[in-house]
Amino acid sequence: MNKLTKIFSFLILFSPLTHAGEAEIKAALALLMPSAKVDSVTPLKEIPGLYEVSYGNKLIYMSEDGKHLIQGNLIDVLGRKNLTEQKLADGRSQVLAKLNNDSTINFKAENEKHEVAIFTDIDCGYCRKLHAEMDQYLAAGISIKYLFYPRAGKGSESYNKAVSVWCAEDKNQALTEAKQGKTPEQKTCDNPVDNHMKLGNDFEARGTPMIITSKGTVFPGYLPAKRLAKALAAD
Repeated sequence: MNKLTKIFSFLILFSPLTHAGEAEIKAALALLMPSAKVDSVTPLKEIPGLYEVSYGNKLIYMSEDGKHLIQGNLIDVLGRKNLTEQKLADGRSQVLAKLNNDSTINFKAENEKHEVAIFTDIDCGYCRKLHAEMDQYLAAGISIKYLFYPRAGKGSESYNKAVSVWCAEDKNQALTEAKQGKTPEQKTCDNPVDNHMKLGNDFEARGTPMIITSKGTVFPGYLPAKRLAKALAAD
């Protein structure tokens, strides 16, 4: 049983709330999810009596009386739209728009048409394949902002390589050589690798590469340049 399922059961069986309202819902979530910072509690216009609760980069739904919690996607059947994913994409887009270029490793297309953020692991096979085709992405007008997401976790060999790459005098060259299998010179310095990993976790990264468009749309896994360009044009 996952954490949200336990919360759901607790709310149904033991919630003392009997009145509707934002304050009551926030109070219940503060009790049950003390580490979660609730950003907003908003009446859901599509379904009267249901509230949308946003915390971090996650969404859940709660009944007006605070006794029931729903985890999952809200689908507009007639419009064939995933309303939950649209809202999450908007959130991802806003977060990525605030990223400073100094906190990512950037490969910029001369004739830029699109920009994507990619969570990458230096030792991931498909990440290496994608990077080996960098010229094709740049030629297609796709600029790439890299964020590190070493899947083996903090302190792993991949993590240490990411730190060393970031601390190199020429980050782009060091990353390219590391993607080719060369072990980077071990270095340490102030670096954003932990922040990158936290952001990847917030975005619920399940693997690498994970491509995110400027609109917050996620493309999990490797996509060749032509397919990515086509997907970006339709995004």
